[in-house]
Amino acid sequence: MNYLLDTTVLLDFANGRDGAVDLLDRLFEEGETLFTCDVITCEALSGGAELERRVIKGVLDALEYVALAPDGARWAGDARRSGRSAPGARSLADALIAATAWSLDATIVTRNPRDFERQGVQVLRYD
Repeated sequence: MNYLLDTTVLLDFANGRDGAVDLLDRLFEEGETLFTCDVITCEALSGGAELERRVIKGVLDALEYVALAPDGARWAGDARRSGRSAPGARSLADALIAATAWSLDATIVTRNPRDFERQGVQVLRYD
C-alpha cells in the first residue's frame, strides 16, 4: 500500500508522540511504500529546534520523494476552487498534499483527517 506522510506525523514522530512513533515503526517494518513531497518537506523543516529537524531529515531521507505532475496541480486547483465558499476552505498546502496522494493512489497519514477527507482522498488517522 502507498502512504503519503503528512507533516503532522513527521513532527509528532520527531517529538516522540507515541501514536506517531508506533505507526511509523509499523509502516517501516511492514515494508509499505512511504512518500513525501515538496510541500510536506518544506512544512516539516520550517521550524523546530536543531534536534527535531535532524530527526525529521532522517525520516525524510528514508521516504520516496515525489513531485506533483501537472494533472495533480490541476486537481488541487479544482479542489480549492470548489471549496472556497464552503466552511473550512482548503489551504493551498492541503490541496497540493491531497493532490499528491490522489496522483499516487496513496493514503495520507495524518492527525488531521478533516483536512483531507473532505477532498475525497483516503486517510489513515493516528492519535
